[in-house]
Amino acid sequence: MKPFLVVNPASAGGRTGRHFDAIARAVRGELGDFEWAFTRAPGDGRTLAREAVRAGGELVVAVGGDGTASEVVDGLVSPGGGSAVFGFIPRGTGGDFRRSLGCPADPAGAARAIARGAVRTCDLGAVELTRADGSLELRHFANVAGFGVSGRVVARMERRRGLLPGRLAFMLASARSLAGWRDQPVRWRADGGPWREERITAFSVCNGRFFGGGMMVAPGAELDDGLFDVTLWAGLGLGDLAWKRSMLYDGTHVRLPNTTCLRARTVEAEPLSGAEVLLDVDGEQAGRLPARFRILPGALRVRA
Repeated sequence: MKPFLVVNPASAGGRTGRHFDAIARAVRGELGDFEWAFTRAPGDGRTLAREAVRAGGELVVAVGGDGTASEVVDGLVSPGGGSAVFGFIPRGTGGDFRRSLGCPADPAGAARAIARGAVRTCDLGAVELTRADGSLELRHFANVAGFGVSGRVVARMERRRGLLPGRLAFMLASARSLAGWRDQPVRWRADGGPWREERITAFSVCNGRFFGGGMMVAPGAELDDGLFDVTLWAGLGLGDLAWKRSMLYDGTHVRLPNTTCLRARTVEAEPLSGAEVLLDVDGEQAGRLPARFRILPGALRVRA
């Protein structure tokens, strides 16, 4: 069967759609002939991935950013998604899942890695979250999900997506979100243990190592160890973003007194005092607390 490409033409600031002919030539040179479809609206990546598998597709490749990859993965592992292999040609501005996956940044290099690489199994995260209307939704994530200021940041970025490079866009959105920020009250527990009540700046449930345009939020995370690496920041303000920025990017922030790290298979979290605590799921503002996260060991087959 030919590979099937799920292409987000709006990724990379719209350059993916404008230059898709060149991308297609580079991909065809490594993978041979393929079939493809453009996404048109949020959720299309999930739908197109399912349809490709139902049509007999054995290799489904996301061409876009972390959000596109997350939607395609969700389509592959949701009911009806079959057992197709996932491939990734990164065209986003942040590149966090690409870094976690170790995937080449250029289309030809990424296609070459798909064509020549061995299939490996990776873990996935599943999160049962609360939507804006109060209903529950199950989503899967390949890289990082979390809540707190990161949910505010991605909501702000969605309104200005593609206007700036990933790291700069995230830094500006973070600065604006942290200006006047007050830590939010939540209660949470890991692996069914005792509940903890505290105020948090950001709480990240990590399958991969990076988020926010290259921040190494979980330096010890592995995609195939059957565990989440959880990073909790409390009391983090605008000054920390300015003066401790290098620590956020090289992973040494884990030594700071306002950082808590642990490993877990499940995490549950609820808001306290009526707080609206927004979620970040692979760089998308997908909903809010309450939410329950669980690891799915070996749930995704990858060539990248």
